[in-house]
Amino acid sequence: MADQTNTTAGTIAVIIANAMVSEPGPLIRWVHAATLIIAADGGSRHCRALGIVPDILVGDLDSTTEEDLIALRDQGVELRRYPRDKDKTDLELALDLALERGADQIAVFGALGLRWDMTLGNLMILTKVRFSRVSIKLMDGPTEIALVRAGIPFAIHGRPGVQVSLIPAGQTVRGVTLDGFEYPLFEHDIEAGSTLGISNILRRETATIEIRGGLLFCVVNDPGMGD
Repeated sequence: MADQTNTTAGTIAVIIANAMVSEPGPLIRWVHAATLIIAADGGSRHCRALGIVPDILVGDLDSTTEEDLIALRDQGVELRRYPRDKDKTDLELALDLALERGADQIAVFGALGLRWDMTLGNLMILTKVRFSRVSIKLMDGPTEIALVRAGIPFAIHGRPGVQVSLIPAGQTVRGVTLDGFEYPLFEHDIEAGSTLGISNILRRETATIEIRGGLLFCVVNDPGMGD
């Protein structure tokens, strides 16, 4: 489990989007801990399939069936409907709504896979400055993706042996320091496009990442997360 160590537990939001939810177990656990559940348009199908009643359904609703829409409305779900011609994806609208409702932590499911253009877009949403004050994770099965920002200590809590990959988000990342990993670094620059950070391994239950400049995707692959 990865987190920005300056983020304290508070309002936990779960966002369910329209792509893959390959293993429902982690989603169900997060839903039980959440204080706010948002379905982003076609994420409504996952909610119906898993018996989850979201607090809000948001988006242009072009991926939500009429049957699902009626069922959720009958369950008292708040609807935030937007025009189909808009400047943000349904997931970005859902993230904005979670911020508006005061979320400190946001776990996003159904944002990876199916369409690679959407997957890449969903990853790049994390780089927006307005999301820098909250902990956001994109999750599916054994995979958890978060963004490391300069000046914000970042911790990973997991089992020794878990695989972690670190990938620059479009620019050289300056002053990377890794502690608690098989391959540690100290004040090392990782160039954009470099594969240096691929397939590192946790060697302690808590490992830390610090960077002085740039943005760094942290991808944790822990088969135990899907149990």
